[in-house]
Amino acid sequence: MQLDLSGRHALVCGGSQGIGRAAAIELAQLGAHVTLLARSREALESAHAALPRPQAGQEHAWIAADMSDLDALRDRVAALAVDKPVQILINNTGGPPGGPAHNAKVDEYTSAFRQHLLANQVLLEAVLPGMRGAGYGRVINVISTSVKEPIRNLGVSNTIRGAVASWAKTLAAELGGAGITVNNVLPGYTKTQRLEQILRDRARSSGQSEDAIAQTMLASVPAARFADASEIAAVIAFLASPAASYVNGINVPVDGGRTLSL
Repeated sequence: MQLDLSGRHALVCGGSQGIGRAAAIELAQLGAHVTLLARSREALESAHAALPRPQAGQEHAWIAADMSDLDALRDRVAALAVDKPVQILINNTGGPPGGPAHNAKVDEYTSAFRQHLLANQVLLEAVLPGMRGAGYGRVINVISTSVKEPIRNLGVSNTIRGAVASWAKTLAAELGGAGITVNNVLPGYTKTQRLEQILRDRARSSGQSEDAIAQTMLASVPAARFADASEIAAVIAFLASPAASYVNGINVPVDGGRTLSL
């Protein structure tokens, strides 16, 4: 199986922690040059220092940017892509706060739309010339199983993740002929700061303990455990590789069997 990413350049959003950081490590292990993108300089420096360099000449970097500041995001990534064209784009942004859809404020929807779909489009515009030039491109969106089955009390997130999934499916048809694939990875319950936040929020709103909430969540997972971020990263890395060249426009749940629909 051809998994070698030597000479490829991957831009990993949310790369300072969680699934993004795990994906960056996996891509680097396969030989890619990796640029991390996140808000916190301190966290980026730490994640950057931990990236492996199994091959001579591998160069890793980081960019501090806020996904909601589209103009700054465009400028920084466009400058990066000119000097070092990107062939692999991992769109990975923390989900919006929880709560039901019916009483979410309009600003919550517009903020999430900006940080997810619009930011993804800005990034795509910046890196697409490099993908076309290489005849090789991988756009991988880390979204949610909610695009198959909405998750209770994540109304804004359910809505925005669905929009990103439809954007990706549209792009897959438009770009597939240029050697560029666009796919979505749908993590299940994964041991990240996002899961910790969900447990806290649900415990606060229900009066139950976080452990009780976690056990209720796990009851719906056939694998009977939460995922490690590295398990999501392995699927991301496969989709980024030459081995996945004919995989295009799909949603891949990585959820231990929790999603009931096919």
